[in-house]
Amino acid sequence: MKRAFDLFLVFLAAMVLALPILLVALVVRATSPGPALYWSDRVGAGNRIFRMPKFRTMRVGTPAVATHRLADPERYLTPIGGFLRRTSLDELPQLWSVLVGDMSFVGPRPALFNQDDLVALRTERGVHRLLPGITGWAQVNGRDDLPIPVKVEFDAEYLRRQSFGFDLKILLLTLFKVAKASGVSH
Repeated sequence: MKRAFDLFLVFLAAMVLALPILLVALVVRATSPGPALYWSDRVGAGNRIFRMPKFRTMRVGTPAVATHRLADPERYLTPIGGFLRRTSLDELPQLWSVLVGDMSFVGPRPALFNQDDLVALRTERGVHRLLPGITGWAQVNGRDDLPIPVKVEFDAEYLRRQSFGFDLKILLLTLFKVAKASGVSH
């Protein structure tokens, strides 16, 4: 049922968001050199690596590490990178990852391929078995503001509580969080 719901939401979102997605892609290309999309190696279900697209918010050549690990992340942002991150518009291409089955709408956010600490903790707690999500329980409870062990606790709680109703609750809370742009690292 979860996969069918994901596919339904992807097609619904694609119809509603096709024009905004095209506009964001054009603005990214017009405001900084490089491609509109950044394909990031991420850790998926079973700790399998997959390539996840996002609208590019950082300059070409930025080190492939979590933003909080950059010495001065602001200097790497493209002219519209901060706006895309605050509004979560950079996440729209992940609809592709849901369509092809690498992600779900709700689940733990996919770790970067080099976030060994996060991957190890998730594996220890069994969270690695879950399909990663565009949003998740940790995202609606603090997002980028949470330290990794706390994120994993929320991910483990999601693993225990997962249900259609819980997913709907997380999706609704995500809409509120995105509208307020809370917990986002710029």
